[in-house]
Amino acid sequence: MIKALLCDLGDTLINFRHVNVLEAFYLGARETYIFVQKDLKLTPPKFRLYHFYQHWAIRWAYLKSMITGREFNSVHVLKRCAERMGLFIPDDQYDELAWQWYKPLAQQAVIDPHATAMLEECVRRGLKLAIVSNTFIPPSALDRHLEQENLLRFFPLRVYSCQFGLKKPRPEIFHHTLDLLEIRPEEALFVGDSYPADIRGARGAGLFAAMKTTHRKKRVKPDRWTYQVETLAEIPVLIDRINAL
Repeated sequence: MIKALLCDLGDTLINFRHVNVLEAFYLGARETYIFVQKDLKLTPPKFRLYHFYQHWAIRWAYLKSMITGREFNSVHVLKRCAERMGLFIPDDQYDELAWQWYKPLAQQAVIDPHATAMLEECVRRGLKLAIVSNTFIPPSALDRHLEQENLLRFFPLRVYSCQFGLKKPRPEIFHHTLDLLEIRPEEALFVGDSYPADIRGARGAGLFAAMKTTHRKKRVKPDRWTYQVETLAEIPVLIDRINAL
């Protein structure tokens, strides 16, 4: 019996696929540059150098993350960059700095058209809900985005890899989430859009898994534990199918 639904975030609940990420982060660097100058009254170097430091620091941290399987928090990278440029930003300003950096990406993202109705149905059924996301975006920025999309209310539990330290498909991040929900693996369904991270990870941790294939050419071979859905609207019906096994 399924008692919990765990969801990936990017390209599952909120779609980023159409977004030019490099352009969005360039605009984000511009937003933080203005914030540092006008709001914090600091004097950064020329924007070209400022952006160069941020861009390559994030790319290097991302490369290390891909090799090690350990996640990084981009706020820590932004802080190191700022200090190397002689910008000593108060700690209580980094949440806002992170939001300014992420905001252009959030503004271009689009909530999945079926997400709200599907989540409302899951709440009506009494299912526990959680987000499990691979991300180096700071939790404060992601939560702010979810709040703007009116999705935060569905997810009292959000497990971001940049907080947990390990990324999907590592089973630890799934088991940590299940422990907090007080749910056994076989009582949970995970829905995501990445086969290596989401489907293989969820199955390796003992959960049922559903791959959202709306924008994917890759398909999964369905079995008793693994399914595919074209849209999130299919999730309640899939839960009924699993419960009938």
